[in-house]
Amino acid sequence: MTTEVMFYHLLHQPLEAALPQLLLKCLERDWKVVVQTGSDERCSALDAHLWTYADDSFLPHGTKADGHAEHQPIYLTAQQDNPNDADVRFLVDRAPPPPLASYTRAIYMFDGNDQDAVQEARMRWKEAKDQGFDIAYWQQTEAGSWEKKA
Repeated sequence: MTTEVMFYHLLHQPLEAALPQLLLKCLERDWKVVVQTGSDERCSALDAHLWTYADDSFLPHGTKADGHAEHQPIYLTAQQDNPNDADVRFLVDRAPPPPLASYTRAIYMFDGNDQDAVQEARMRWKEAKDQGFDIAYWQQTEAGSWEKKA
């Protein structure tokens, strides 16, 4: 089975608004997830956000500080580790990817208002294509939903 590599182009909502919705879809499919951030500080900020992103909901998750990584449905890290044996890897904040072939799906989320992030996403697209992965590109609509563009 070939890993699907998807690119989510954030244009109208920040990562903090878009990421929880995609994480929920993964949990609905009984997929374990690892979210790799670009820094430890960003990992801590997302950790706090996922507990409070909605008044009536939270996303079950943990970090290295919480321990018991193998039991976390969503694991947040700034490293290339996969301690919860995740099916899906999210890469945010231009985090450098580990080898992706062991995942069902890898998801790059990048800020369309950051030209360096856009250039890096193009580079990652070429890398994924050259490695023979199934790739797709999704662009955020003004309403915050996703439209498949490629």
